[in-house]
Amino acid sequence: MHVEHLVADHSLGLRPLWAQDALLTREISGVTVTDLEDPARFVRPGEVVLSGLVWWAPGKAERFVSALKEAGAVALFAGEETHGGVPGELVEACVRHGVPVAGVPAHIMFRAITDTVYLRQWGELSRRQALPENARVRLSRLLAQEAGPAELLAAAFAHLDRTAAHVFTPSGRTVAATAAAPRVPGREAAKLVADGRGMTVSVAADSVSPYERWLLYLPDPDSAPAGMLHEVAAALGRCQETAVRRRSAERQAADELGALLAGAAAGAVEGTLQAAVRECGLPADATSCRVVVADTGARRPGLAEGALAEVAGHVAAHAAVGRLPDGGAFAVLPDVEGPLDEVWSLVAGCDPGVPLHGGTGVTAAGPGGLAGALAQARYALTSARATAPDASAVTDATALTSLDALLTGVPADVRAAYSRTVLGPLLTGGRAAFAVLLSTLETFLACDGSWARTAEALHLHVNTVHYRMQRVEHFTGRDLSRLSDRLDLWAALLCR
Repeated sequence: MHVEHLVADHSLGLRPLWAQDALLTREISGVTVTDLEDPARFVRPGEVVLSGLVWWAPGKAERFVSALKEAGAVALFAGEETHGGVPGELVEACVRHGVPVAGVPAHIMFRAITDTVYLRQWGELSRRQALPENARVRLSRLLAQEAGPAELLAAAFAHLDRTAAHVFTPSGRTVAATAAAPRVPGREAAKLVADGRGMTVSVAADSVSPYERWLLYLPDPDSAPAGMLHEVAAALGRCQETAVRRRSAERQAADELGALLAGAAAGAVEGTLQAAVRECGLPADATSCRVVVADTGARRPGLAEGALAEVAGHVAAHAAVGRLPDGGAFAVLPDVEGPLDEVWSLVAGCDPGVPLHGGTGVTAAGPGGLAGALAQARYALTSARATAPDASAVTDATALTSLDALLTGVPADVRAAYSRTVLGPLLTGGRAAFAVLLSTLETFLACDGSWARTAEALHLHVNTVHYRMQRVEHFTGRDLSRLSDRLDLWAALLCR
């Protein structure tokens, strides 16, 4: 099947924006749906790339299109719904790199394009190359029964003796595997699908975040025909769409729990919290639960919730994932011990262009402790954002063991106001003399209030240090002989 066959299919309504005749005759090997800023790791040579353009912002088109060119994509079909059309900057980048581009009208689902490709490309293959009819019927029956991915995978490969097949997420979480497939740790699985070893087929499903996408992976590319794999991937796509619809009810219950914990936590009685926890599918006593919050800083709805759902999938059999009244994403994870750093880095790597910040607190002993655990997690999230604004990070509230670390959890505006109030003209006066006093104060406090060590560090006479500290006391109204005042001034310096 060639690119021109899709462009000429009037049922898809594609709007060609740029192409050359020679490029339109290129063979299509498959389809990848992505909204990553740099999709090169997940695009295979000969694939058509579908993108909803939620990643797009001025200046980002060049990186995206150059990644498609490098990966060997044969065309880009860009959704028009997000921005009301395909940005001109993106079309210009496609022209520069020689990547055919077409717009996908808002009323056309990506699923229609993927189905068209796979049905046309593999529909005429022989039985040896495609899924046997009895297996196809079995898959259809399982899909009607809303079976899970494990059952679908087992049924699809039942006729191939001891074939190893996995369904991974980009972060390496195993969604399902055949009986003959060995267990693969998360970090190793993420490398397998990213490095192109074996055979990987993307599973297309609508309304799925970049963190939760499914990838059908076979370590031995020759263990099953390509046509069969694309049929199985299509079935898995419908399976995941069913799971997404089913999960919406669970998210609603989690949202209600989040509203209780965040807004009405003080007035919520134990019984109400227990009922809300039970409604989320968690144990009513909710012992040994941790609350995690996340923020992607992105405008795309559901992105942070998708990331948290993927984190939860790595560490817990079941979790409540939802949205707080202020729009923040949260999760309640039962029986999770230890830091989340490794899992967090794996999940954040699914969309490297989006900083994924998170926070978590102490383990809650029961439903009554969840509100406090949420407050700690939100404070730790603020710390993570302040400490690494442009990088993904998760901070545990129990790791804030110094005054400096503790203050990173205070909102930036509050820190700035405190610093200006306590330091007064030393910070805001704008005179060189004030800057000298501020520097001397910082050295004095770093030397534990030792006049001699301060004088030595600054190459000053001790009397000069005394004089400057007297001026600091005058302008700040603080007494440097008092420990509490010294702590106030030190905190103000840290808050700058």
